[in-house]
Amino acid sequence: MREKKRYLLVRGKDLKANVEKAILEFVGVLGMSKAGLVWIKSGSSSAIISVNRGAVDSVRGSLCAFSEKMVVEKVSGTLKGLRGK
Repeated sequence: MREKKRYLLVRGKDLKANVEKAILEFVGVLGMSKAGLVWIKSGSSSAIISVNRGAVDSVRGSLCAFSEKMVVEKVSGTLKGLRGK
């Protein structure tokens, strides 16, 4: 069965390193693998990531609990809905 994904628009500094660190610290290696993190687009201060539908809450919580400030601006089921902002 196909995994259903949700797309998150994340803003912050040094996202490529900090997002992975935050998820590993908060939910561990098993939670990271269940989240199925995929980088869709990454810029200097924002990124679009894809995670499994069941792991959205744990990923959002881990980004909020991390010491570096990262904000989830929007969550969407499609990329078109995410970019429509």
